[in-house]
Amino acid sequence: MAIWLLCNGVLLSIAYFLGSFPTGYLLGKILQGIDIREHGSKSTGATNVLRTLGKGPGLATLVVDILKGAGSAALVRWAYTNTTFLSQAPETTDTALWLSFLVILAGLMAILGHSKSIWLNFTGGKSVATGLGVLLVMSWTVGLAAMGIFALVLSLSRIVSLSSISAAISLPILMFVAQQPLAYILFSITAGVYVVWRHWANIQRLLAGTEPRLGQKKAVSTDAT
Repeated sequence: MAIWLLCNGVLLSIAYFLGSFPTGYLLGKILQGIDIREHGSKSTGATNVLRTLGKGPGLATLVVDILKGAGSAALVRWAYTNTTFLSQAPETTDTALWLSFLVILAGLMAILGHSKSIWLNFTGGKSVATGLGVLLVMSWTVGLAAMGIFALVLSLSRIVSLSSISAAISLPILMFVAQQPLAYILFSITAGVYVVWRHWANIQRLLAGTEPRLGQKKAVSTDAT
């Protein structure tokens, strides 16, 4: 059992380090020799990379950050299909239940890693893209539905932060409607609250009517991912 618990701990650690990979920061250094955290919203997420470096780097950051979350959740699922790994578990363990909770823990570790990267003195982005990657592995239908809500709000408002907040708030409802496991519903609540909290400054600007819209030139912009 001790080995099994240690292996679970290793999986969660890997999830954190996957999430902490500083995609936007590295692209800023490689492409323009800048620290992306000193520009725009000072975030390493895809929106700030888009506004600071351009469409190509912004898209690359978005894709890699989604893969970080998806990879973290997929790694846990892969481990639990490995008979060698499962043979270490106690006989009384409900592996299906344990798997669902370990997937959400790995997802939360990846989200934490993205926003509090060990490589960037525990700074980062707002974890929307990484959270989406986790969702797509948990339930691709819920993930696509959340993307749809994001796209709808963005098309109507042209405000990325409002779109991200709307998608985050919708997650528990989507999980419940899709009859997902309790662990996944708890994840959606926790991740949703975390994403909203990370957007607190954006919420204040939204209430003040000063939040910039997509494509609008501002000295200080917002970053949703």
